[in-house]
Amino acid sequence: MTLRRWYNSATHSGDDGAPAAPGSDLDGAKLVIVGDVLHSRVARSNVDLATTLGAQVTLVAPPTLLPIGMEDWPCQVRYDLDETIAEVQPDAIMMLRVQRERMSAAGGGFFPSPQEYSRQYGLDATRRAALPEHAIIMHPGPMNRGLEITAQAADDPRSRVVEQVANGVSVRMACLYLLLADEGNQL
Repeated sequence: MTLRRWYNSATHSGDDGAPAAPGSDLDGAKLVIVGDVLHSRVARSNVDLATTLGAQVTLVAPPTLLPIGMEDWPCQVRYDLDETIAEVQPDAIMMLRVQRERMSAAGGGFFPSPQEYSRQYGLDATRRAALPEHAIIMHPGPMNRGLEITAQAADDPRSRVVEQVANGVSVRMACLYLLLADEGNQL
């Protein structure tokens, strides 16, 4: 099942409403996650979730934006986005936000300049065109239009950014409710 079909459907089996077995929903789907993996709370949780559900995950970032000790992560790590798109042919590409404060020398100087980062790792028209036609575009938000993703990529018909952000808010609200609700008033 492709990520596009998975994203638009419930994570239940079609016949009895019971939760699907782990790995049955994303078996064989290819997800590429691009950007600041080092400082991202989203990257590791998505690697764990997607691989648990059967997806093949590839992380793409400059070496300075990758954490030390990734040998145990259940994914591939690459440094060239164009090569990765061409070889992996992903079903989905998720761009991660680059925090502007990390770009300056005072913030750690993790890459030379915003222009250099965008040129090497940003989702632009050329990279969008290189993606398979069925591939969806994701970003957990907030995004820096023009840095990690162009406005055209963010607004592409294949983009699921708005849905991804809205769903993330709903999930966080549900988790907070379950954590903070009085035990007698829980679902």
